[in-house]
Amino acid sequence: MALIVHKYGGTSMGSIERIKNVAKRIAKWHRAGHQLVVVPSAMSGETNRLFSIVKGISTQPNPRELDMIVSTGEQVSVGLLSIALQEESVDAVSYAGWQVAVKTDSEFTKARIKKIDDKRVLTDVNTGKVVVITGFQGVDFHGYITTLGRGGSDTSAVAIAAAIQADECLIYTDVDGVYMTDPRIVKEARRLDYIMFEEMLEMASLGSKVLQIRSVEFAGKYRVKTRVLSSLMDPLIPLDDEMRSGTLITFEENEKMEQAVISGIAFQHDEARISVIDVPDKPGIAYQILGPIADANIDVDMITQNTSAEGKTNLTFTIGRSDYRRTMDILTNHTKDRVNAQGVLGNPKVSKVSIIGIGMRSHVGIASKMFQTLSEEGINIQMISTSEIKISVLIDEYFMERAVRALHKIFELKPV
Repeated sequence: MALIVHKYGGTSMGSIERIKNVAKRIAKWHRAGHQLVVVPSAMSGETNRLFSIVKGISTQPNPRELDMIVSTGEQVSVGLLSIALQEESVDAVSYAGWQVAVKTDSEFTKARIKKIDDKRVLTDVNTGKVVVITGFQGVDFHGYITTLGRGGSDTSAVAIAAAIQADECLIYTDVDGVYMTDPRIVKEARRLDYIMFEEMLEMASLGSKVLQIRSVEFAGKYRVKTRVLSSLMDPLIPLDDEMRSGTLITFEENEKMEQAVISGIAFQHDEARISVIDVPDKPGIAYQILGPIADANIDVDMITQNTSAEGKTNLTFTIGRSDYRRTMDILTNHTKDRVNAQGVLGNPKVSKVSIIGIGMRSHVGIASKMFQTLSEEGINIQMISTSEIKISVLIDEYFMERAVRALHKIFELKPV
């Protein structure tokens, strides 16, 4: 039988009843002869509760101590789930990330995994135990507990699957797979049976919340077969039926995939646009503007530069809306005069809408079709960004949902 990693999100672990259902599902897989490693998140809302406690003491807590505190949510989860499995007559053992060990760098609150020791885990599974490991956390090379950032349990699960060379990593969540777009906006949106890794990576980076982007990167780098499926279905559903559900992230195209030009539409509603106006067009000007923003740990996304015949240029870029005020302060108080800019303009009420599909590689006219559709809807495009398999546009946030619905209709997104 197979070596399988199960990952369960906070909603799946959100109550005692749901933890018992997770245990029943795992027990079913174990009794079928599979070797299992399980990575649960903290119970729903627990990490936020821990953050709020810390904020009651300090608005700028020491990152090392913050990681020590917020990592405890997952430790409670693995203990509870192991006890629930033992009640199902399954021999289970729980470990914190530092006990495995999941080795990371020392970037507290946003650490990156460097190495995972698989010996302890494989020794236990080879003796018939179900191993339950905390997601979201690890330990640096000084022995300090670290966390991987919000959504880090997905990354933990895929990284552990890669380390132990698991046959598959199953990501159980509160949705039944990856949808072509958000069904809350387009009620006709359908679940994909499979999606190419490259498409999933683009969707995760462009606003789809089903999988954390770093987990998709791990899956691609180490070619971990990954499936997204629902933990809210009947835990005793037959295994064959369970494995036919959800969405498989695959690395190989097939004939059915070639029929789909566009696989999905992603969006990010919390964007902001900033323009630095009339700066001298000379080497290094982009770095002088964007360097201080990068130094402030602010991510820049779309970038355009327009140069006039007079030797002046406008540099426009987007950032997350939560970083808007901080970025404007950096530019207006420190950068503007240094680069001789005439002004800094900002708009914190924009959204990005993207179409994604490997079919773009072999089909022409996709961009013009997208632009025509938005034009007919009276939606002005403020910025455009493209890659081999995606096209993103920046628009007024008021029109975001209209754009998503119109694009879903025009590209006839239907499962193949």
